[in-house]
Amino acid sequence: MNHLLKAIQAAEDELLVGNVILYPTDTVWGIGCDAENAQAVKKIFKIKEREESKSMIVLVSDVEMLRRYVRDVPEDFEKLVESQERPTTFVLSGAQNLPQELIAEDGSIGMRVTKDEFCHRLMQQIGRPLVSTSANVSGEVAPKAFPEVSDTIKERVDYIVQWRQDEDVESRPSRIIKIDEKGKQTVIRE
Repeated sequence: MNHLLKAIQAAEDELLVGNVILYPTDTVWGIGCDAENAQAVKKIFKIKEREESKSMIVLVSDVEMLRRYVRDVPEDFEKLVESQERPTTFVLSGAQNLPQELIAEDGSIGMRVTKDEFCHRLMQQIGRPLVSTSANVSGEVAPKAFPEVSDTIKERVDYIVQWRQDEDVESRPSRIIKIDEKGKQTVIRE
């Protein structure tokens, strides 16, 4: 079995028992869990020392998966996702089928269709989305590469994915665009 498949299998085993993983994404290294597991989501807030009123991003493998968690997906949403030149998180109204801790007070959720091979294949394997939040304690600087992840975070997660740890590429967080009920787009983070 190749290294990527081993990394996916090991991460899947951890996620399916409700564990929190430290893993590479299409942007920065993230802390994540099965997005449908409320207990695991609560563990992430504790690891990050983050207020539960601050929502987190959810990664999905494709727009079909996203449709299970958002009531009214905007028209032509798939084209919008495909037209993005870099990883883009969309804040959408009408979140559903997810733990309350992930949903903002206004009922919205930040979701990103990831093209990252590891994340994409892992989510296809488990059939559910992943929580993705930067691998840092709240208020501290988000690490741009695995070597910058603090020992505190490494000690607090249940499992560290053995994939892309030695990459020397400085990543940056995703772009964030909010789409309201009328389809109006507002860039929240460039």
